[in-house]
Amino acid sequence: MNQAGPALEAMLRRLRETPAEFLAEPRIGSYTGAAGVVVPALVHDLMRMHGHAPSPRWLAALGGIDPRARRNRLALAMITCWLLADPWFLARPLPLPLDALCAVFDSATPLLAQATAAHRFAADAADGEELVRVVLARLGYRPAGETAAQAEDRLAAVSGAARRRLLEASRAAEKRARAVREALARKAAQEAADKWTRE
Repeated sequence: MNQAGPALEAMLRRLRETPAEFLAEPRIGSYTGAAGVVVPALVHDLMRMHGHAPSPRWLAALGGIDPRARRNRLALAMITCWLLADPWFLARPLPLPLDALCAVFDSATPLLAQATAAHRFAADAADGEELVRVVLARLGYRPAGETAAQAEDRLAAVSGAARRRLLEASRAAEKRARAVREALARKAAQEAADKWTRE
């Protein structure tokens, strides 16, 4: 976070103004008749705007391999494309480095997508701040008007909140799974008892 970046409020405003096209349903699967936004094409266009040509193999891997997480990850990639197409980024004298842009989509957005529903980043100020700060940090920027230390402290604070949400969601899912397992065990025991009684 060595360089001063765009103003945080300007980036948050951009997220709040995310067009419906960037909040639409992403296409899951590669067959031609599938509905939804083709996210690799959108990311490709963004990379071209920044002067890069990403490999087709990298683009094909954008959704990840976990089918349960793919939709949210792709939806967040769409919102991130809108964020990175901001005139502030496009007006830089030097383009954003390809490896840094790839890192945003390879590691930053998938991690965020694990903890939070994608559309919350456009609708909720706290989640939006987390997305902006993580993306800026991956690109080597900090919000305008903040020192590097302030930016790191604030990033740690908002990332800590996301980790707590992920932990709470994980605990709730485990509790639901335990309740289902217990209900299945009771049902199996009842069926066994009924069968024994009939015999």
